[in-house]
Parts: sequence; C-alpha cells; structure tokens
Amino acid sequence: MGEAKVIIQNTVPKKWIDYNGHMNDAEYVRAFSWGVDRFMNLIGITEGFRERNQYTIYTMETHVCYLDEMKLDESFEVHIQIIDYDAKRAHVFYELFGENGKRAATSEQMLMGIDQSAGRAASFPEEIYENLKELAEDHTPDEKPKEAGRVIGIKRK
Repeated sequence: MGEAKVIIQNTVPKKWIDYNGHMNDAEYVRAFSWGVDRFMNLIGITEGFRERNQYTIYTMETHVCYLDEMKLDESFEVHIQIIDYDAKRAHVFYELFGENGKRAATSEQMLMGIDQSAGRAASFPEEIYENLKELAEDHTPDEKPKEAGRVIGIKRK
C-alpha cells in the first residue's frame, strides 16, 4: 500500500474568490473535477483514447468535506488515493491542501467506466484496468481516510 499521489499543483485565482473573501465552495469541486481529469490521464483515458474507443469515465457520486478556507493566490495541491476498484468502477479519495500543509477539503468519489457509443456502464478496457491496478498498488491508503464513507445527517441527542 502507498501514500497519496500529488496530481495537481496550482494557485487560487481571483475569479474563484467569493463575497466572503475566500475560495467559493463550487471552486473546491472544480479543483476535484480537475483531479478526475488527471486521474483519467494517469490510467490512460486521454482525449485520443476517448475519441478512438468511445470510452470515458463519469462521476456517479461525490461527497465533499470543507475543512478550511483557501485565500486568493494561495498555492494548493490535489492528492489522490484509490480506496477500491473493480472491473468498471473506481472509488477514489481526493484531498486539497493549501499552504503549509493545510488540509482544506476532501472529495470522495465513485467513478464509472462508460461505453459512449452504447451510453451505458462498461468494464475498463484491459490496458486501462492494468494501469488502474498499478496506480492502486502504489496509492491505496492502509486505513480508509476518516472522511470516506461518511453519511450526511443531523446527529440527534
């Protein structure tokens, strides 16, 4: 098992800052969406692959936890871990870190392989599955992150 992999490094642009003076909640999701694009490239689902094979990945479910504020021009990184996977799905966990190692947000996602010509779920092509398996071998946490698998709700006493 391994540690998280850094897949994005960037800074918070002015257009991401909202009326509260920090990064808007939708922009955290944008950063994690970039993470999905980067994940796809890492396992071989590039633009050319998608066009040639009519195969892509859709995000089926996501759960974002906002942990800290991000400010204008703050450097950030997005890290990925593979929680689990099977023949056509990947359960991934992203973390957004700000400056000085600040853990600002997490996003747990269920991603699904899609045959675009049929318009439905389909198993990963063999080369993609092998790349996913290799990524998971190096970047699956020993313990599931505390935000993974959470259920949203109001705790009653």
